[in-house]
Amino acid sequence: MTTVPSTINVMPPVTETGSRTSSSLQYNANVAQSKTRIPEISVVIPVFNEEDNIALLYDKLVSALDALGRSWEAVLIDDGSTDSSFNKLAEIAGADERIKVVRFVKNFGQTAALAAGIDHARGDVIIPMDADLQNDPADVRRLLDKLDEGYDVVSGWRKERKDELFLRLIPSWTANRIISLISGVRLHDYGCSLKAYRKEVIKDVRLYGEMHRFVPIYATWQGAKVSEIPVNHQARQYGQSKYGISRTFKVVLDLMTVKFMSTYFTKPIYLFGTAGLWSMVLSFMAFAWMVTLKFFYHTSFIETPLPVLVAMFFMVGMQLILMGLQSEILMRTYHESQGKRIYIVKSSINVEGELD
Repeated sequence: MTTVPSTINVMPPVTETGSRTSSSLQYNANVAQSKTRIPEISVVIPVFNEEDNIALLYDKLVSALDALGRSWEAVLIDDGSTDSSFNKLAEIAGADERIKVVRFVKNFGQTAALAAGIDHARGDVIIPMDADLQNDPADVRRLLDKLDEGYDVVSGWRKERKDELFLRLIPSWTANRIISLISGVRLHDYGCSLKAYRKEVIKDVRLYGEMHRFVPIYATWQGAKVSEIPVNHQARQYGQSKYGISRTFKVVLDLMTVKFMSTYFTKPIYLFGTAGLWSMVLSFMAFAWMVTLKFFYHTSFIETPLPVLVAMFFMVGMQLILMGLQSEILMRTYHESQGKRIYIVKSSINVEGELD
């Protein structure tokens, strides 16, 4: 992967003899100090073919974040844009060292871009948002205020969305209710990119597929306090949406993965073994009914599909049980080979040192 330097510096003037002036030395000292200072806030923004939005996004971002009175940085991920998005990002980064730019060699998708942004973010609070200006940077203040109330994650809720009813709103409403029902984490809007995370909550989360929207679920399962507030949502002014109705199906599949990882990751035999045992129970029931028909109702085995069902359910049951045992071996290899624990400690009292 090819990356762009996180900052693009504008060099100070040089004298005719080639020696730097005293003001140049002071400039370099200031730059070095600013680079070592860890910002309080990191805003992570994936960018894909948003050339018309970048300049306005930067203006709104600077206006909103400077008004907070906190140190900040913005990590913008060029997700393989084919327009002039990167050139505009590089120009802005050259004038403002708080803007960090990472460029992908090709389009990897929003989740990969967010993962890269989180990896490069240094702030104590990480705030993802979209580059299409539908998220309002002015809402960052409200997210931080809610975070300061003692929450670990604050999720935005696009209460009044400016999207198409049938292609965006109805699938989104349906998906949000399904996710809330299965996960047990009640949020109105999982699809809103504008969220605020404490660094310790999100730094160790590994994102795949479309799973960036499930981070509040991961955080809740790990004991984090999650809240939700309404945020502004604006109609897209420039460019085209990169999302379609097909994303709903991907979200459902990813949700199944998340549910499995949370509930059965350390005990997969419970899932596969239970399904396998029920399949074998159905096999024995079909066998019993087949024998009953044969000896009490004089029905030949070839007159019913029961022999086929007996064999099918028995074989499926055995395969599921063996799959569960294989998953158990893989799970133990995963934890033991990397020294990973199956628990997370929040705090301790009168405990010295760490476990080996």
